[in-house]
Amino acid sequence: CGKIFIERRDSMIKTSDILDEKDKRVRAHNKEVEFPLTDERKKLINDMLEHLYYSQIEEYAEKYNLRPGMGLAAPQLGVNERFFVVCHEEEENKFKNYIMINPEMISNAEELIYASEGEGCLSVNREVPGIVPRYARVTFKGYDIDGNPIKIRAREELAIAFQHELDHLNGILFVDHIDPKDPYKNKDY
Repeated sequence: CGKIFIERRDSMIKTSDILDEKDKRVRAHNKEVEFPLTDERKKLINDMLEHLYYSQIEEYAEKYNLRPGMGLAAPQLGVNERFFVVCHEEEENKFKNYIMINPEMISNAEELIYASEGEGCLSVNREVPGIVPRYARVTFKGYDIDGNPIKIRAREELAIAFQHELDHLNGILFVDHIDPKDPYKNKDY
């Protein structure tokens, strides 16, 4: 994802380490992160990115039995703190890492979009039909791993991922946005 990970790994986050939606910690209150980060927290962030990287490359996903994922929030691992990571494939097998600590969405476009195949989540281990309207373009502010303020503008697929992960930090899952009586409501944007 910004760096190449050396294939390994005994300490790699496994699919079984990611909490299921039924686990109360997934929806718990999440506290602001304090700086400086501990070495343990920095390692966790790196491990989260590594998991996402390997999960998106078919050969490794099969080898390590990983479900493909683009983003991961701390509460999904039982850490009730406000941070998430995204490993975005910008070109085939070329990834960019995003680390957002204490994130806040500060602006958004009015235009709404949705993931055409529907959203998925590493904590939701079932098929969920329906769409989740999200802003097509967003700007987030937060902090990087060293506590420096950052601002990131995201559009389309990346914007969807950022909003999805921010929801996790607020105890919200994508399934909460889907109307069970009309799961494809507003699909004609």
